[in-house]
Amino acid sequence: MFIPAAELRGIQNNKPRGSEARTRRSKDGTWAKKGEELHFGYKLHENVDKKYGLIRAIETTTASVHDSQVDLSRAGETIYRDKGYFGSPARGRSVTMRRATRGHTLSSLDKRRNLKIAKIRAPGERPFAVIKNVFKAAHVLVTTVRRVHVKMIFTAIAYNLYQLGTLRRAGVI
Repeated sequence: MFIPAAELRGIQNNKPRGSEARTRRSKDGTWAKKGEELHFGYKLHENVDKKYGLIRAIETTTASVHDSQVDLSRAGETIYRDKGYFGSPARGRSVTMRRATRGHTLSSLDKRRNLKIAKIRAPGERPFAVIKNVFKAAHVLVTTVRRVHVKMIFTAIAYNLYQLGTLRRAGVI
Protein backbone atom coordinates (compact mmCIF):
# COMPACT_ATOMS: atom_id res chain seq x y z
CA MET A 1 0.00 0.00 0.00
CA PHE A 2 1.26 3.44 -0.84
CA ILE A 3 0.89 6.18 1.78
CA PRO A 4 1.48 9.78 0.64
CA ALA A 5 4.03 11.73 2.68
CA ALA A 6 1.51 14.47 3.51
CA GLU A 7 -0.76 11.95 5.19
CA LEU A 8 2.15 10.65 7.25
CA ARG A 9 2.96 14.11 8.52
CA GLY A 10 -0.67 14.65 9.44
CA ILE A 11 -0.76 11.40 11.40
CA GLN A 12 2.49 12.29 13.18
CA ASN A 13 1.37 15.81 14.06
CA ASN A 14 -2.21 15.00 15.09
CA LYS A 15 -1.88 11.83 17.14
CA PRO A 16 -5.33 10.68 18.28
CA ARG A 17 -5.84 10.15 21.99
CA GLY A 18 -8.06 7.86 24.08
CA SER A 19 -10.26 5.30 22.31
CA GLU A 20 -9.38 6.88 18.93
CA ALA A 21 -5.70 5.99 19.31
CA ARG A 22 -4.26 3.42 16.95
CA THR A 23 -1.38 2.10 18.99
CA ARG A 24 0.31 -1.14 19.92
CA ARG A 25 0.24 -0.15 23.57
CA SER A 26 -2.22 -1.91 25.79
CA LYS A 27 -5.57 -0.20 26.19
CA ASP A 28 -6.84 -2.38 29.06
CA GLY A 29 -3.65 -3.39 30.89
CA THR A 30 -3.15 -2.17 34.45
CA TRP A 31 -0.29 -1.94 36.92
CA ALA A 32 0.24 -4.31 39.83
CA LYS A 33 2.92 -4.40 42.49
CA LYS A 34 4.42 -7.74 43.53
CA GLY A 35 6.94 -7.29 46.29
CA GLU A 36 8.95 -4.25 45.21
CA GLU A 37 8.47 -4.82 41.45
CA LEU A 38 5.83 -3.16 39.31
CA HIS A 39 4.25 -5.19 36.50
CA PHE A 40 2.04 -3.92 33.69
CA GLY A 41 -0.42 -6.08 31.78
CA TYR A 42 -2.68 -9.01 32.52
CA LYS A 43 -3.03 -12.09 34.75
CA LEU A 44 -3.92 -15.63 33.78
CA HIS A 45 -5.90 -17.55 36.41
CA GLU A 46 -6.31 -21.27 35.84
CA ASN A 47 -7.91 -24.36 37.34
CA VAL A 48 -5.64 -27.38 36.85
CA ASP A 49 -6.72 -31.00 37.16
CA LYS A 50 -4.87 -32.66 40.04
CA LYS A 51 -4.72 -36.12 38.47
CA TYR A 52 -3.43 -35.32 34.96
CA GLY A 53 -2.25 -31.71 35.22
CA LEU A 54 -4.57 -30.47 32.47
CA ILE A 55 -5.96 -26.95 32.43
CA ARG A 56 -9.73 -27.21 33.05
CA ALA A 57 -10.71 -23.53 33.24
CA ILE A 58 -9.04 -20.16 32.70
CA GLU A 59 -9.83 -16.53 33.37
CA THR A 60 -7.86 -13.55 32.10
CA THR A 61 -7.93 -10.30 34.05
CA THR A 62 -5.95 -7.10 34.20
CA ALA A 63 -2.91 -7.17 36.47
CA SER A 64 -4.53 -5.06 39.19
CA VAL A 65 -7.35 -7.57 39.87
CA HIS A 66 -6.55 -9.41 43.10
CA ASP A 67 -6.44 -13.22 43.00
CA SER A 68 -9.21 -13.47 45.58
CA GLN A 69 -11.66 -11.83 43.13
CA VAL A 70 -11.49 -14.81 40.74
CA ASP A 71 -13.07 -18.15 41.67
CA LEU A 72 -12.75 -20.95 39.11
CA SER A 73 -13.85 -23.70 41.48
CA ARG A 74 -17.01 -25.72 40.97
CA ALA A 75 -19.43 -26.86 43.64
CA GLY A 76 -18.40 -30.17 45.18
CA GLU A 77 -14.73 -30.11 44.20
CA THR A 78 -11.76 -29.58 46.50
CA ILE A 79 -9.64 -26.65 45.45
CA TYR A 80 -6.10 -26.03 46.75
CA ARG A 81 -5.30 -22.32 46.79
CA ASP A 82 -2.30 -20.22 47.75
CA LYS A 83 -2.13 -17.38 50.28
CA GLY A 84 -3.50 -14.87 47.78
CA TYR A 85 -6.96 -16.39 48.26
CA PHE A 86 -6.82 -16.29 52.08
CA GLY A 87 -10.18 -15.20 53.48
CA SER A 88 -12.12 -15.35 50.21
CA PRO A 89 -14.99 -17.82 49.73
CA ALA A 90 -14.94 -20.59 47.12
CA ARG A 91 -17.78 -22.48 45.43
CA GLY A 92 -16.06 -25.79 46.13
CA ARG A 93 -14.34 -27.06 49.28
CA SER A 94 -11.51 -24.61 49.86
CA VAL A 95 -8.12 -25.77 51.13
CA THR A 96 -6.35 -22.42 51.26
CA MET A 97 -2.90 -21.74 52.65
CA ARG A 98 -2.93 -19.68 55.84
CA ARG A 99 -1.39 -16.23 55.92
CA ALA A 100 -0.02 -14.31 58.86
CA THR A 101 -2.00 -11.18 59.62
CA ARG A 102 -1.04 -8.03 61.46
CA GLY A 103 -0.24 -8.98 65.04
CA HIS A 104 -0.81 -12.73 64.47
CA THR A 105 2.09 -14.87 63.31
CA LEU A 106 1.61 -18.33 61.85
CA SER A 107 1.75 -21.22 64.29
CA SER A 108 4.00 -24.18 63.57
CA LEU A 109 0.84 -26.21 62.80
CA ASP A 110 -0.21 -23.65 60.16
CA LYS A 111 3.30 -23.67 58.68
CA ARG A 112 3.21 -27.47 58.35
CA ARG A 113 -0.28 -27.24 56.84
CA ASN A 114 0.95 -24.68 54.28
CA LEU A 115 3.88 -26.94 53.38
CA LYS A 116 1.55 -29.89 52.74
CA ILE A 117 -0.72 -27.71 50.58
CA ALA A 118 2.31 -26.36 48.69
CA LYS A 119 3.44 -29.91 47.84
CA ILE A 120 -0.04 -30.73 46.51
CA ARG A 121 -0.20 -27.45 44.57
CA ALA A 122 3.30 -27.67 43.03
CA PRO A 123 2.25 -29.66 39.92
CA GLY A 124 -0.42 -27.01 39.30
CA GLU A 125 2.33 -24.44 38.72
CA ARG A 126 3.76 -26.44 35.81
CA PRO A 127 1.41 -24.93 33.20
CA PHE A 128 2.77 -21.46 34.01
CA ALA A 129 6.35 -22.70 33.58
CA VAL A 130 5.56 -24.36 30.23
CA ILE A 131 3.59 -21.35 28.96
CA LYS A 132 6.42 -19.01 29.94
CA ASN A 133 9.53 -21.07 29.12
CA VAL A 134 8.48 -23.47 26.34
CA PHE A 135 5.80 -21.47 24.50
CA LYS A 136 7.38 -18.06 25.27
CA ALA A 137 3.82 -16.73 25.77
CA ALA A 138 4.35 -14.72 28.96
CA HIS A 139 4.57 -11.52 26.92
CA VAL A 140 1.55 -10.59 24.79
CA LEU A 141 1.34 -7.99 22.06
CA VAL A 142 -2.45 -7.76 21.88
CA THR A 143 -4.07 -4.71 23.40
CA THR A 144 -7.35 -5.66 25.12
CA VAL A 145 -8.44 -8.14 27.79
CA ARG A 146 -10.71 -9.94 25.31
CA ARG A 147 -7.86 -10.44 22.85
CA VAL A 148 -5.48 -11.58 25.57
CA HIS A 149 -8.16 -14.05 26.73
CA VAL A 150 -8.50 -15.50 23.22
CA LYS A 151 -4.72 -15.87 23.03
CA MET A 152 -4.68 -17.58 26.44
CA ILE A 153 -7.45 -19.98 25.36
CA PHE A 154 -5.27 -21.14 22.47
CA THR A 155 -2.25 -21.27 24.78
CA ALA A 156 -4.22 -23.46 27.24
CA ILE A 157 -5.27 -25.78 24.39
CA ALA A 158 -1.63 -26.01 23.26
CA TYR A 159 -0.51 -26.73 26.82
CA ASN A 160 -3.12 -29.49 27.21
CA LEU A 161 -1.91 -31.12 23.98
CA TYR A 162 1.68 -30.81 25.22
CA GLN A 163 0.68 -32.35 28.57
CA LEU A 164 -1.20 -35.19 26.86
CA GLY A 165 1.99 -35.99 24.93
CA THR A 166 3.93 -36.01 28.18
CA LEU A 167 1.37 -38.30 29.83
CA ARG A 168 1.40 -40.63 26.81
CA ARG A 169 5.20 -40.90 26.82
CA ALA A 170 5.06 -41.67 30.56
CA GLY A 171 2.51 -44.43 29.91
CA VAL A 172 -0.18 -42.81 32.06
CA ILE A 173 -2.73 -42.74 29.23
